[in-house]
Amino acid sequence: MAAINRKHDLEGEVSLPEIHSSIPVPVTTSFWKKMLAYSGPGFLIAVGYMDPGNWATDLQGGAQFGFNLLSVIMFSSVVAMFLQYLCVKLGVASERDLAQICREQYRKPVAMLMWVFAEIATVSTDMAEVVGSAIAMQLLFGLPLLAGCIITGLDVFIILYLQGRGFRYIESLIITLIIIISACLISEIYFSKPSLIGILIGFVPNTEIIKNSTMLYMAIAIFGATVMPHNLYLHSAIIQTRKYERTVEGKREAIKFGTIDVVAALTIALFINAAILIVSAATFHWSGHHDVAKIQDAYQLLTPILGATAASVVFAIGLLASGQQATFTGTLAGQVVMEGFLNIQITPWLRRMITRLLAIVPAIVIIGYAGENQATSLLVASQVVLSLQLGFAVWPLMRFTGQKNRMGEFVNSIWTKIIGWSLTIIIIALNAKMVLDQVMILV
Repeated sequence: MAAINRKHDLEGEVSLPEIHSSIPVPVTTSFWKKMLAYSGPGFLIAVGYMDPGNWATDLQGGAQFGFNLLSVIMFSSVVAMFLQYLCVKLGVASERDLAQICREQYRKPVAMLMWVFAEIATVSTDMAEVVGSAIAMQLLFGLPLLAGCIITGLDVFIILYLQGRGFRYIESLIITLIIIISACLISEIYFSKPSLIGILIGFVPNTEIIKNSTMLYMAIAIFGATVMPHNLYLHSAIIQTRKYERTVEGKREAIKFGTIDVVAALTIALFINAAILIVSAATFHWSGHHDVAKIQDAYQLLTPILGATAASVVFAIGLLASGQQATFTGTLAGQVVMEGFLNIQITPWLRRMITRLLAIVPAIVIIGYAGENQATSLLVASQVVLSLQLGFAVWPLMRFTGQKNRMGEFVNSIWTKIIGWSLTIIIIALNAKMVLDQVMILV
């Protein structure tokens, strides 16, 4: 079979055809059994909200500004839940993914430009996983960062093996890794003993975030690390892996359970992101180490500051699990983006190698040129890039879920439109201000 095929039958075109409608949903059974059947896509999406890019931005944010950016994590998580809910609706109601609809609705030059932005977002995400995993391997095994970056390319074989066994195996592995990360961070919170009052105050929004350009840059990076554009394309596709009844009632049920799944998963992601920042604030900010900007520095300082021998090792294990879990969704997201925008189906191993090389090569070049000390800065910058791409995915998502002829009775309500478009404008405006601030700094 050819590595790349162009799809001709538009009516029969589906997202990720090898796993489309591959997981049966019982028609008549208890609530919990149906919930179990629908559980999974939300957790695959959630891994993008707790990847090494999140670790880097949350660590820097906590070290520099204490608990003040917890409100950004909370806001980002709520926005993420809202947007992923819209992705569930779009995928189920239209039986198309976001990339496919963009190709069909926009003129070719516009669709191609959106494809380029989506690919940049996917590569930026994958670069964060490559660098994050390489840093974790350096901390645990003493490997040079360049060697770690190259080794991460081998995970393609694990992914291909699991895809061959069935989509449920990938979902199960992801959930297992999330449990490992959660356990690691619960341990770190126990070691760091943060102030409960300080945490509660940190969740209250602060206007200083907008006024302070440095804090805004970090807030945008946290937002970009939390609300990821490639997840909007991916979720609208993988929700269709469930074999539910394609009737109005069946779709209503799929949207309900799909929403519960993603809200539960992103609530866990909220805890993990908040935990990273809380540990950083309690450990570094309040001990006067405001300049902790590298993950390696955080690793070295955790044990002596907290007085817990296991603190550094547990931190590195959590980071490695974070990097590895996020790599599994990169291939699927890239596949959805390429198939949807270009109307071609590409063999998973080839897509994986392309995405991985596009992430590994820049990482190796930048680290080789700037040195290993810039690895964490590269992670933070990749998350800012993601935030800049977000508007190009949110705008069509809001537009398409508001079309009555496409969504039928599942079209956005007036309140959903007001909230959604307001968030879209806020996202674009904050990104524009951040870019302007950075330009002014350079000038």
